[in-house]
Amino acid sequence: MPTAALPTRASVVIIGGGIMGLSTAYHLARAGVRDVVLLEKDEFGSGSTSKAAGGVRANFSDAVNIELGQRSLRTFERFREDFGQEIDLHQVGYLFLLDDPAHVAAFEANVALQNSMGVPSRMIDVAEAMRLSPYINPEGLLGAAWSPNDGHCTPESVVLGYAGAARRAGATLLRNTPVEGIESDGSTITGVRTPAGTIATDTVVCTAGAWSKALGEMVGVDLPIEPVRRQIVVTEQIPNLDPRTPFTIDFSTTFYFHNEGNALLLGMSDPDETPGFKLQRSDDWLPGLADAIERRAPEIGEFGIASGWAGLYEVTPDHNAVIGEAAGVSRFLYAAGFSGHGFLQGPAVGEVMRDLYLGRPPVVDVSGMTTDRFAPAAAGVGGIRPELNIV
Repeated sequence: MPTAALPTRASVVIIGGGIMGLSTAYHLARAGVRDVVLLEKDEFGSGSTSKAAGGVRANFSDAVNIELGQRSLRTFERFREDFGQEIDLHQVGYLFLLDDPAHVAAFEANVALQNSMGVPSRMIDVAEAMRLSPYINPEGLLGAAWSPNDGHCTPESVVLGYAGAARRAGATLLRNTPVEGIESDGSTITGVRTPAGTIATDTVVCTAGAWSKALGEMVGVDLPIEPVRRQIVVTEQIPNLDPRTPFTIDFSTTFYFHNEGNALLLGMSDPDETPGFKLQRSDDWLPGLADAIERRAPEIGEFGIASGWAGLYEVTPDHNAVIGEAAGVSRFLYAAGFSGHGFLQGPAVGEVMRDLYLGRPPVVDVSGMTTDRFAPAAAGVGGIRPELNIV
């Protein structure tokens, strides 16, 4: 049952209590929107947010994602001051290791675009990459891309900060309140139905991550999102671990690692993973991870595994988010399908959703990120490029 009384009416109902929904609730309430209600079927952040690797970065391959990452990174940098919540931000940098000439050329173009937008990334040689991340084996490497302002922080702490701030601004946040249906009168939303009753509203914001497709179907909106399991392991405690170890990614294999306290957090995509709501851990991916470790960072293979978890990516066909307002029903707004980038873009997307709700130009132009880009006649529309869903 809900942890507080269910309101009978709301100006807007946000469905999904991860970083995306909580950021949206905070920014709407802070902008003066009355009766903002957020519904979360479990605990806040219990979906993909709490399972994230915690990476925060602005080194993307197109202007929209760069700006969303850049704007969010500034929020993370100010988070303790603005929200009164420590998030353990470590700006140790992101280091992409490159062993393919085509990848080097692509990252050179990406870095040029990032630099033009104020991101201080740069291409570096193998020797400098080894100095930054001593665990790596340089065999086969051609170079690396380095963005020193990026890093990682603690997702659960960010959730706490946004939840507290949203409540202080006047939003109502309800845990343990699943949505059973979205009611409509023709093409107009009239309410959101829960086990505890129905909230009358004419506006829904869908920020339900991997579960968003089902919510869209309730109002006839196609959100092309599939849940795909991604897994993470954490090593045993490592003596004398360098606290400046960057978030290091072997681009060709997607193997990555960064410090997690006095241990290392390790992850990699599994090319054999199939879509589905699979939240249990599996050992099937570990041989591939072991091979990647042996190839790129063999010393890490000597450390034991202490823990791990599984979570869900919310994947779209081009590995970019869908953000916008549905054309066929009034008013259904959506921000989902971030394909591994949701945690790091959540602060900025909350601002965007506020602006879309208020009917004003958003702080970041996301007009190319609507679901319209997947229509057959819209190939290439929007200016966003497919992103590799690493971290």
